[in-house]
Amino acid sequence: MDLSWLLWICLLLVIPFILLEMNSTLKFHFKIVFYTVHCLVLSALAVPVCLIKSGGRNVENMRIISAFVRSMKYVYGLRFEVKGLENFKVEGPCVIISNHQSILDMMGLMEILPDRCVQIAKKELLYAGSVGLITYLGGVIYINRKRTSDAKSVMEEVGTIMMNENLKVWIYPEGTRNISDDLLPFKKGAFHLAVKAQVPIIQVVYSSFSSFYDRSKQLFTSGTIKVEILPKIETTGLTAEDVSELTEQCYATMRSTFFRLSNKENKVNGPKLSSK
Repeated sequence: MDLSWLLWICLLLVIPFILLEMNSTLKFHFKIVFYTVHCLVLSALAVPVCLIKSGGRNVENMRIISAFVRSMKYVYGLRFEVKGLENFKVEGPCVIISNHQSILDMMGLMEILPDRCVQIAKKELLYAGSVGLITYLGGVIYINRKRTSDAKSVMEEVGTIMMNENLKVWIYPEGTRNISDDLLPFKKGAFHLAVKAQVPIIQVVYSSFSSFYDRSKQLFTSGTIKVEILPKIETTGLTAEDVSELTEQCYATMRSTFFRLSNKENKVNGPKLSSK
């Protein structure tokens, strides 16, 4: 009996894994594709659970989404060391700000996501298949970053929703993913929001991912992410004139914390501030 066909099948199954081990670039891109598909599949599985529980768009769905996403860290060998979770225990609404590094931020976000917390995200995310649908069901607020006037009006609406529905709003003040080993200048939208609503700001800092995730080096391995939630900053009594100083204060604090958590030197002195 000719069993050569069985040998060919075995080779076809084994060769891809051999190539992945031999070629780091291929291995990196394979893992990125796998991560993307993984996100789409988990989102698709979470959709019916959210619909059954809440019937539609509801911030309470974030608990379900968080449970699904937290399982991903075991697949990719990521470990989180979290400090300061007690600082999320504030009465009433607040604005949460954090640094923004890569596609892996979602896992870091869901690892510590407090109750009744929604995120600000770019509008394009809404069209990302099942991921877009699940973020919609979770109450994510979308902003068209290409139209500044829309972003400002949305932030005003966010303030109203935040107060009326007793929400925590999570914003990335850098405005985009940042793969460098430093923080980008902060935009002022989150700080205007907090000051206008007179709600506290909570700063969250994640250590650098560069030791295990770096697109320029085609690196995507296991690793440890240090997370620190800093004590709240009150904005009661502050006005629009105080926004620039508040932004600088938060940038300096988060930047020094980022360097400390990442075990990196602070190579550039003084805070950076975006004019927007």
